[in-house]
Amino acid sequence: METYADLLTSIAPAAGQSRTLLDPATGEAVGEAPVHTVKDLERAIAAAAAAQPAWAALGHEARSAALLRAADAVERSAEALAVLLSREQGKPLNGPNARFEVGACAAWLRATAATELSPETVVDDGETHAEIHYRPIGVVGAIGPWNWPMMISVWQLAPALRMGNAVVLKPSEYTPLSVLALVNVINQELPEGLLSVVCGGRDVGARLAEHPAIGKIMFTGSTATGKAIIKSSAGTVKRLTLELGGNDAGIVLPDADPKAIAEDLFWGAFINTGQTCAALKRLYVHEDIYDDVCQALATVAAAMPMGVGLDEANVLGPLQNKAQYDIVARLVEAAKDSGARVLLGGNPDPAQPGYFYPTTLVADIDNNNPLVAEEQFGPALPIIRYSTVDEAVAMANGLDVGLGASVWSSDPARARSVAARIQAGTVWINKHGAVDPRIPFGGAKQSGYGLEFGVEGLKALGVPQVING
Repeated sequence: METYADLLTSIAPAAGQSRTLLDPATGEAVGEAPVHTVKDLERAIAAAAAAQPAWAALGHEARSAALLRAADAVERSAEALAVLLSREQGKPLNGPNARFEVGACAAWLRATAATELSPETVVDDGETHAEIHYRPIGVVGAIGPWNWPMMISVWQLAPALRMGNAVVLKPSEYTPLSVLALVNVINQELPEGLLSVVCGGRDVGARLAEHPAIGKIMFTGSTATGKAIIKSSAGTVKRLTLELGGNDAGIVLPDADPKAIAEDLFWGAFINTGQTCAALKRLYVHEDIYDDVCQALATVAAAMPMGVGLDEANVLGPLQNKAQYDIVARLVEAAKDSGARVLLGGNPDPAQPGYFYPTTLVADIDNNNPLVAEEQFGPALPIIRYSTVDEAVAMANGLDVGLGASVWSSDPARARSVAARIQAGTVWINKHGAVDPRIPFGGAKQSGYGLEFGVEGLKALGVPQVING
């Protein structure tokens, strides 16, 4: 079991350039992160390539056992990891936040280890016998975001390692300490050089995406950066898994019970203070129950405490960085300027330290308003009135993204019928954003391509080989 002080000591830069990371809730220093260079990246890739063959030779059973031991190690240091995550990312310890995220890391490691992937017989007719096997790719490059830095890193590294690959991670420049600490803990159970973290800028990310020794890139982040990675990776024809931006729609059908769904609607939209790719970001409500849904949702939202993450009472935190705060503030102001009705929030306190933007609900807003059409990625939810289901589906499908969506109804069969018409990688019924390590997850349209999680996620980290004969 590592203490918080132990964690910081273990990831402190030994030499070279470093920079100070600040708590987005208080502005206080959290710790020092190394500033790695392209030369550091080259060394990490070389070490990974050297370690990978022996790791691949161990086989699935031994690799899975190592992942299970890594999950145990994460759990032994869970509280220290959660405190570091809370201070660096801003999310509170409680609620579906820091402790939840660290717990999810251990759970995902275990689920990945337990997922079976056997050779698949595709033809066996007495004359031809053909099987599909999945071989290691080699070295996988993983580029992660700042919103769920630990959990999404595990989403990337766990299946890559399970399939016999080595991994080089590049964390967001906003949250490198969390990823460094997590990997330091996991590496207690892995061979040296197999899994490493390189904390650099855009030059490091660009080199990782184009490097000839990298066989696959996994990326979670913006659509714009995803497009740049596609271009950078084209020269070496890398495999890609891209989980890109979303602006998820939720459709509340007229038979839904506003009070019964209000809390689930809230967490679908405001988990991690709205800083989640697959969060509910546009809510379409039928005119018959529009006012009731607005009132029920506002009642739930007003009761959720926001503040410094280390305060055990809070369940909502700050925006992680000033750039994201400015985006949310700009979009809410655009909604207010248009005459939309602010049900709650929309009035940040300029004297409050940290990047806190109050929980904000905006009603009577046009579907073309920037708060609806652009991904806000923060604690501001537009609620749009509709008259017919056809109209709601058309508005939900009207953007060029499609990561997730949801349908809310007292009739599950009717909800599934509507869900089938929505252009999104996942459509949830009476919930939103509930990911599961057993269930494939990926986007449609410009929200990316490739699947993560479950058997399909493992296959995506291997090279399919057909044995015919």
